[in-house]
This record gives sequence, structure tokens and C-alpha cells, in this order.
Amino acid sequence: MRLFVALDIEPEIRKRIGEFRNQMRTFAPDVRWVGPETFHVTLQFLGETDKLEEIRSALQQVKGGAVVMAFRGTGFFPNPKSPRVFWVGIESDEYLQELANSIGAALKPLGFERDAGPYKPHLTLARAGSDRPKPVRGEHSAPGLLAVRVKLESLAPLEFGRMTAREFCLFESKLSPTGAQYTKMTRYSLSESAPQA
Repeated sequence: MRLFVALDIEPEIRKRIGEFRNQMRTFAPDVRWVGPETFHVTLQFLGETDKLEEIRSALQQVKGGAVVMAFRGTGFFPNPKSPRVFWVGIESDEYLQELANSIGAALKPLGFERDAGPYKPHLTLARAGSDRPKPVRGEHSAPGLLAVRVKLESLAPLEFGRMTAREFCLFESKLSPTGAQYTKMTRYSLSESAPQA
């Protein structure tokens, strides 16, 4: 199964970002847009694995406080001049970085390595090409995302709301022709270590 660890987002923020996504989508029909029902804040991607029970057990050991997040602004990976991923920014306190570090430390003995460099929280709205931070040979930026970038320059600073995450979740991702579908496998409280059904 294909797994990842993430924070879910509140319905009102999901709705606001979804409406913004729909406005921007008209400028870039040439990219893959993420469905609002699947919006989440990835803490660590695990990929294909058969270590479900070991992962669940490891994540039970993660401790952390509730995470306050503000969803504001937008950006592009790898950069605005050659965009392949379009995202909404996330500002948070030190608890988000500590949570990502703790999850990484808990899963490392199972063979899961975090991406190199500092954790950069974001919420992906659209992807083009391979959507890897470094382009695959022969891969170009998406013209539609360049059009989105130009449109954003005419907009006031974007604010989508603030929330407090009191749990993180282990998700299963099932790929399909209509896009990925995510299922919460286990929830973990950020004020205590016992998982909830």
C-alpha cells in the first residue's frame, strides 16, 4: 500500500482554497489540479510499503503539541520562472517543524528517510510533468502555470484562514485515472500518544 503522514485541514479553509483553485484553474488547463477533497499538509511521504503495523506502532511514540497554522500566499516549485508545482503557503509555529522532525526520527529505523533540507510546509494545488523539485531531463515548465503567476501579480495578498491541528494522520493513497483517493488509516492525537480509531 502507498502511505503518507499528514495533517488534515478544516472544512472552511478547504472551501476557501478550493474556490481560489477553481478561479486559477481556468488559466492553466494544461496541468493536473488537486481536488479540494484531498487537500492536506504532508509531513512525510512513505510510498509503497508493506510495513503498516510497524509504521502504526512507530507513530504511536511521536509526541507533540497542537499546531497552529495560517494558510496565506502562494508560490511555485522549483521557482516562479520555471513552475511545475503551484502551492498555497503555510505559516506555523515551531511545533510543526518539531512534529515533522519527530515523525522522521520515529520512521527512520524502518528505512524511511525524510527529504533532504529543511521541512517546507505547503499545500499543493497543481502539478505539471513529473512534479519533482528538480526537473527530469527534457522536462519544461507548464505554460499554464506561467499564466497563473502573471494573474497572481494583479491580486491582493491572499489569506485563507488559520486553524489549530490537534491530530496528525496516517493516510493510504490509491491512485486512479481520476486522481488519487486518500483514506485515513489511523489518527494520532497531538496532546497524547494513543491513536484514535
